[in-house]
Amino acid sequence: AYKCLDRHLTGARRNKVALIWEGEPGEVQVFTYYQLWRETCRFANVLQSLGVTAGDRVGIYMGMVPEATVAMLACARIGAIHSVVFGGFAADAVRDRMNDAQAKVIITQDGLWRRGAVVPLKEQVDKAVLECPSVQSVVVLKRTKNAIEMKASRDHDWHALMSTASAVHEAPALESEHPLFILYTSGSTG
Repeated sequence: AYKCLDRHLTGARRNKVALIWEGEPGEVQVFTYYQLWRETCRFANVLQSLGVTAGDRVGIYMGMVPEATVAMLACARIGAIHSVVFGGFAADAVRDRMNDAQAKVIITQDGLWRRGAVVPLKEQVDKAVLECPSVQSVVVLKRTKNAIEMKASRDHDWHALMSTASAVHEAPALESEHPLFILYTSGSTG
């Protein structure tokens, strides 16, 4: 996380574009290194407020949104190991991957856009978490505004958490071989 963001903050790159994103319905977002750093720091603080520490595992089950990048960088920043699950997979794939990783938190969305239709991600997470004893919290990015159920003791709104989180976070030094992520591959990937 430091190499991706912090090292660019003291020079000319601070205000240069780090990420350009275009969503399916046509919205566009542009993040400078400084803006992406601030969002990453906020979410690192959010994760820590949920009890995530270095070595804990975090599942990321999202569409292709800037917040997915923020979530991955925030996990790296605090030393949490992230496991990304493709947003097209169903509840059983989420369940199996979260159980294998013994994930403490899952980050997801209410839904994602695919060819003009909403794919209900939170619904899949709700099914998966029924059989994931290690999952303590679910962070939900509300993007498509489809109807979802939020379980009071477990589910947290991304925007509400981010609105109160500090935009400053010191990246701790980690061992050079500290795990970064868990990634499943298909047989053809190798």
